[in-house]
Amino acid sequence: MKKMDELFYRIIHTHPDYKSLIPRLVVGLVFLSEGIQKFIMPEVVGAGRFERIGFDNFEFLAYFVGTFEVLCGVLLLAGFLVRLSSIPLLIIMFTAIISTKIPTLMEEGFWVMAHAARTDFAMTMLLIYLIIYGAGKRSLDALMIKDKQN
Repeated sequence: MKKMDELFYRIIHTHPDYKSLIPRLVVGLVFLSEGIQKFIMPEVVGAGRFERIGFDNFEFLAYFVGTFEVLCGVLLLAGFLVRLSSIPLLIIMFTAIISTKIPTLMEEGFWVMAHAARTDFAMTMLLIYLIIYGAGKRSLDALMIKDKQN
């Protein structure tokens, strides 16, 4: 059981400062919004978009991804299990880049792709930041560490 406690502590351990607050809020709000939009506007950003991209089983995938975006976005906003909740979002970003931006690069060139990928790039970098530095001081992760240390 001690090994599990150590692993959990390593996952939620965070720097005791506020540097992660803004990145966490930005990423959390963007993914929460995008996930909700997959449910309320499926033809534009949900199943319809997944079908246009060429995914098999596009309806299931759109709702699956939307669910992860909402849940992980909420976890990021609360600062709970920030490192763990960033991983599925990073996978979503890599999938989006591979499935939409690489074809754009091949068909329309670098500058068109660079313009289309600006948000994907920013979100990917912020997720990597959160995986490295954790939730920061104003978070449930920090609160749990504080309780564990007392």
